[in-house]
Amino acid sequence: MKLDEWIRKKKQKKQTKFSYSEESLPDEIKESSVSVDLNETEKQLKSVFGGTVDFSINRVSIERMSGLLCYLDSMTNSTLISASILEPITVHNHSANYILEEQGVTRFMDAIFTGMTKEIVTEQSKAIKLLLKGYCLLYLEERVEAIALKIQNIQYRSISEPTSQTTIRGPKDAFTESAQTNISLIRRRIKNSALRFEGFEIGADAPTGVYIGYLNNIANDGIIQELRHRIQEANMNNVPLSGVLEEYITDQTITPFPLIYHTERPDTIAAGIMEGKIAVIVEEAPFVLLVPVVFSDFFRVSEDYIQPFMMVSFIRVIRYVSFMISLILPSIYVGVITYHQELIPTPLLISIIAQREGVPFPTIVEAFIMEITFEILREAGVRMPRAIGMTVSIVGGLVIGQAAVEAGLISNIMVIVVSLTAIAGFVSPVYSFSMAARLLRFAFMIIAASTGLYGTMLGLMIMVCHLNSLRSFGVNYMTDITNFRLSAQKDTILRLPAWLMRTRPSFLQSKQPVKQPHARRPAPPQKGDTSGNS
Repeated sequence: MKLDEWIRKKKQKKQTKFSYSEESLPDEIKESSVSVDLNETEKQLKSVFGGTVDFSINRVSIERMSGLLCYLDSMTNSTLISASILEPITVHNHSANYILEEQGVTRFMDAIFTGMTKEIVTEQSKAIKLLLKGYCLLYLEERVEAIALKIQNIQYRSISEPTSQTTIRGPKDAFTESAQTNISLIRRRIKNSALRFEGFEIGADAPTGVYIGYLNNIANDGIIQELRHRIQEANMNNVPLSGVLEEYITDQTITPFPLIYHTERPDTIAAGIMEGKIAVIVEEAPFVLLVPVVFSDFFRVSEDYIQPFMMVSFIRVIRYVSFMISLILPSIYVGVITYHQELIPTPLLISIIAQREGVPFPTIVEAFIMEITFEILREAGVRMPRAIGMTVSIVGGLVIGQAAVEAGLISNIMVIVVSLTAIAGFVSPVYSFSMAARLLRFAFMIIAASTGLYGTMLGLMIMVCHLNSLRSFGVNYMTDITNFRLSAQKDTILRLPAWLMRTRPSFLQSKQPVKQPHARRPAPPQKGDTSGNS
């Protein structure tokens, strides 16, 4: 199905509008407006926040008018509150009658709280929501409006180097847990007025901000609309990490292959947006999502466009070969040793049989023991403190492996096969994609132990059919691999020079398919040409 047909069918479906859930608030507050009685307001706020120690509510006086200043100590800056709110109120010389006028609160707010993010709130539920975000609320006597002032003081981790996707020549900054910082990292790289960021709030128990970023003059409107709809329909109680939201908006969850790209590198997200893709930023999550994606996206990194194209093409071939090694090398070994010994040269076969002479287990059991042992060591190395995590991996791999060989539990050739498989799995630039190979590896070993290499080939055919059935926001997962046109293969397995990649990926159906209309091959100046142009 083509992308435009998929979008057209999606538009025919009924779309419901998402609204913020306020089920945790008392019934008398859900639909209530700001009360003119400060005592009633104080009672409502204390009933909502109970006895939490970080909630402050203070009486203030503005000439002859009383007020109520409320804020959360853990989310605000007390020094800024004193300097930006309490001090201007104290020196305010206007009378109370001035504030009681029809537009008095607006004039008072604009005159006193200059240079601050502020707004007038008339609904008590919205006022409480802003209070939880780090705003201060100023209630005024005999007024049905409250003034919300942004005095946030939320501590975030500073920008540091990427830990999961390292680079040699590329930028060294990474996303943080602050959504605003992440947006600024993208904006710094794309100085374009067409760059848009839209905000949503999802989560019934713990509302979380979700933002999507795209280039309005490039990204496909149908994909943008579909992403909006999926985010709005994500009925969950909270969004602790971007991976939780990923499961709600992905096209299919019953698959080991990731259908959404996630990364902590701003340059990768910026490059994807320039191609016509859409970024999804989740508050408090240091990884940003990118949609839609295809199979070859998980073999590309942003540094590929910094290194020479011939070297990059060679490295990409290594990545694809490494993926196949990590996926089927143990199953090929099990299948050949169990059913197809005639495929092995006689001297090598004699050597392998001699090594396995004292091994008490069949080949499949031996392979499972080694693979599961390595997965345990890998997980232990990840979860242990960094100071000893590497030690656990090295000691486990060397000592346990050598002891197992000397004890006759496994053969030397099996250690080589499992080690090569593990190393090949680390070549994948995207961790979530390497996990698919780790999971499918066990399935292929079982198939190979049952039916030999014929079963392995059948398993590969089933996997390819499954890959062709996957969609990422209506885009065929294998569209760039199965498209044999030369224009579609300029940046798939091989990477051609940058001046040849004049168009954006056709599967995105962007509004501007051509991204470099005047790109041409560089050449030295012609004889007698002093302008530098060929």
